[in-house]
Amino acid sequence: MLFNSFQFLVFLPIVFALYWFVFKGRRWQNLLIVVASYIFYGWWDWRFLGLIALTSICSFGSGMLIEHLEGKRRYQQLVSGVNIVINLLILGYFKYFNFFASNLDTLMQSAFGYHLDWVTTEIVLPVGISFYTFQALSYSIDVYQRKIKATHDVIEFFAFISFFPQLVAGPIERATNLLPQFQRDRRFDYCQAVDGLRQMLWGFLKKLVIADNCAVTVNAMWGQYEELSGLPLLVIVTLFAIQIYCDFSGYSDIAIGCARLFGFRLMRNFKNPYFARSIPELWRRWHISLMSWFRDYIYIPLGGNRRGKFRMIVNLFIVCGVSGLWHGANWTYICWGLYHAVLLTIYNLLGINKKYSDEVARSRFLPSVKEFFQMAFTFFLALIGLVMFRSESMTQATGFISKMLTTLFDFSASQPILGKKNLIMCAVFMFCEWIQRDKQHALQIDTLGVFRHSIARFALYIAIAVILFLYSGQVQTFIYFQF
Repeated sequence: MLFNSFQFLVFLPIVFALYWFVFKGRRWQNLLIVVASYIFYGWWDWRFLGLIALTSICSFGSGMLIEHLEGKRRYQQLVSGVNIVINLLILGYFKYFNFFASNLDTLMQSAFGYHLDWVTTEIVLPVGISFYTFQALSYSIDVYQRKIKATHDVIEFFAFISFFPQLVAGPIERATNLLPQFQRDRRFDYCQAVDGLRQMLWGFLKKLVIADNCAVTVNAMWGQYEELSGLPLLVIVTLFAIQIYCDFSGYSDIAIGCARLFGFRLMRNFKNPYFARSIPELWRRWHISLMSWFRDYIYIPLGGNRRGKFRMIVNLFIVCGVSGLWHGANWTYICWGLYHAVLLTIYNLLGINKKYSDEVARSRFLPSVKEFFQMAFTFFLALIGLVMFRSESMTQATGFISKMLTTLFDFSASQPILGKKNLIMCAVFMFCEWIQRDKQHALQIDTLGVFRHSIARFALYIAIAVILFLYSGQVQTFIYFQF
């Protein structure tokens, strides 16, 4: 079931009413969440509900076994390792089998002239499998590392894994944050629910108005890059940058806001990444739940930056390569990850990787000249990577980048700037994000000038609803569903 569907518009108020007015008590509410979440996911394809159940059973059982084997560290390690292997095998089969099989076939054909047609098969990628698999893995690892106690309540654990607001595209929650919220009683908080609705409204605006309209221009023109010069190409990739940000952060806003309706607080997943002043800062602000997952469960266990510069660089390349592969079974994603590994290495060697942890232009309306150029340069570097991310092949990516860079200042063949209306719309959107950059979301306006008054806030909500009705683009699936 999609957030941007009529079915969800009916589904959400029904579940909300049952949750607060019919199913009294924590245990019954948790059970309702499990049922509702399985309906939510099964609406897409009920056959894959078994995968979520299997993932949940394996991780729940591993936690119980690890607790039972307290004091027997070697056996605990074995149990945790087996659970990790099972979950990764499931993820690997559905997401990466065809990728590795096709690459093996290519290698065999080029080396020996032998075609391995028997190793390829049609495999449907289950929506959100990367997200709930990583969430389940974090639980068993945290139990093994004694960061959290194993839960004995199978219902609350199933609810934790399948919680429908963030089931298919995150945020990837840690058991240390979300599971305890299923273990305590919840009371309806009017202020929290209202702010959740605001965040959902802002998320829908991002997705339906900004991302979906940008997608029309990007999808229509991306494959025609050879016919365009540098400036139009720069515009197209800029529109894609705004599209993917609004698409994914819009989903996160809807998920976080929706969770607040039910008394849950999910972690923030985006923090104005395009206002970053360096690539390391951008990574700390983009898809925070995934980046922190890689940091805590891969980068730090590998040694992080504690074992010298060379080992740090190797670890960065491993993490960024895995991050690229997580996003999709294509060399374009892997190269995107490795490209950022190179950039992160440079920033680390220059000793500026940990700078800029504060908000840009704090207590000032405008950034300094230095901050402006830092943000512009960082954004440009990110655009180069996003060309790889969006392209269907590295041949297309290198052709696009080469054409864009070599003809960027060539004005001899004047071409119209594509997507002017989208650019204006994106500029207005980014301005709103800028003035609210110190807030959790742009519609936290209770203390903002005229919006202190309820009438002004209500008028703004009506205006946004009208904009959604009049300017929503062609309905597009959320980009991160494919990951």
